[in-house]
Amino acid sequence: MIALILNDGIEKYEQDIRELAMAFCPGEPFIYEKNPEAWLTIESGSEPGGSFFVSASENTEKTRIDRESFLLTDSRRENKSIIKTALYKILNRLSGKELPWGTLTGIRPVKLPESKLEKGMRDKDIRRDMKEEYLISDEKLDLIMDIAHLEHRELSAIPYRSGWSLYVGIAFCPTTCLYCSFTSYPIEKWKERLYEYLECIRKELRLLKEACNTEGSILYRRPLQTVYVGGGTPTALPAEHLRKLLEIIKSEADMSSVCEFTVEAGRPDSITAEKLNILKEFGVDRISINPQTMNQKTLDLIGRRHTVEDFRKAYAMAREKGFDNINMDIIMGLPGESIKDVEYTLSEIESMDPDSLTVHALAIKRAARLNTEKETWATVERADVREASVMTAMGAESAKRLNMKPYYLYRQKNMAGNQENVGYAKEGKVNLYNILMMEELHTVIGCGAGSSSKAVIMNKAPELYDGNENRVERFENIKNVAEYLPRIDELIEKKRKFLMINRQNGNN
Repeated sequence: MIALILNDGIEKYEQDIRELAMAFCPGEPFIYEKNPEAWLTIESGSEPGGSFFVSASENTEKTRIDRESFLLTDSRRENKSIIKTALYKILNRLSGKELPWGTLTGIRPVKLPESKLEKGMRDKDIRRDMKEEYLISDEKLDLIMDIAHLEHRELSAIPYRSGWSLYVGIAFCPTTCLYCSFTSYPIEKWKERLYEYLECIRKELRLLKEACNTEGSILYRRPLQTVYVGGGTPTALPAEHLRKLLEIIKSEADMSSVCEFTVEAGRPDSITAEKLNILKEFGVDRISINPQTMNQKTLDLIGRRHTVEDFRKAYAMAREKGFDNINMDIIMGLPGESIKDVEYTLSEIESMDPDSLTVHALAIKRAARLNTEKETWATVERADVREASVMTAMGAESAKRLNMKPYYLYRQKNMAGNQENVGYAKEGKVNLYNILMMEELHTVIGCGAGSSSKAVIMNKAPELYDGNENRVERFENIKNVAEYLPRIDELIEKKRKFLMINRQNGNN
């Protein structure tokens, strides 16, 4: 338990302080008053002469206290960095831990060097600034600089600033995995209403078609450039429903400018020859078949109702059908897995030679069963910080042996070992949608229960927005399928207003 006692204006930075404390102490709950049961207490306040302080004390047999003082400025951004740096130094001294990402707690760390490259800064200056401000390790700095440069190169092939991307969410899976917190429902319980769900997606797509032809809309005259069908597990749909879904997308969306069409076929137990033929027929050019691990004991534990052999067969079948851009997802730090287990998974994947590999560090969110059923899984061992770091490094080395380079990266809260999720790909096999969506480089509109939309409004009037940054507006679809279906017309009207955000702000 961690107690936060913030005073004298420092409480404005509570989220930043809490996120950094979480990075040092993942999974610990927070309270906001002094409590003798709290093993760590973080306090702040003002000092004579106009300075401020932050301190932390450990409630152990021999209580240890550390403290840093600092001066604040008129800039909220600068103050956030000053406070986090002070707290990092304290927690580093108390715990002896070095966080590979330093004070960076955001989801999209690549955006930082990328924005500096856009402004023409030299690599050495970017590195110096990043080290000084965020205390980031050389290893992670090398990683995000490499990704930023690769993203620039890959995106130069398309006029992405003038386009948009479509995400279609299929909120159903064969089963719910132990670690999963995505919006997904057991498909067996919804088989009678799948056509109804697909017709709701049709309604959303027709709205987007209307927006593409309506002056003042964020989509007006913008070409659709990438399409990503995710979930859940889209291939959990029976073959007839999968065909219907792709027919709806093809008929309601203008696919003439689409350069990439991805469908998640993530669960091997959802893949059949018939479904792969349907994907091919409709021009899907990239799929994911995700093992997560190649250890059967772990698959059984996390609720993946398929075998390692099922995965091998599904992958071989997809190759036989002519798919030449197949991604695999794996997760580092799965319950009960050792470094040796990860080594085995990676050796098996290398022998299969996928086109891209996404290496995830396990992140336990509130909605995951591994969190909501803590007592049930309390005895299952999880990777510590050192093991998680070693596992992530092993994934990077495996990708290198497969002639892949890192091309996108994102982070989540409560990640094993304060690590990250990284997508690696061979030359010509990167997923443009992942880059555009993660770096918020253009508008992505989501359809389906639980999907989200992000409108990137290009900055034409700096005085209206924050500096020179583009503005990002968000819209969340209804998550619960049982509510999404009857409320689709209400959702459509709200989304119509969202799509007209340009007109609302006089930014035609």
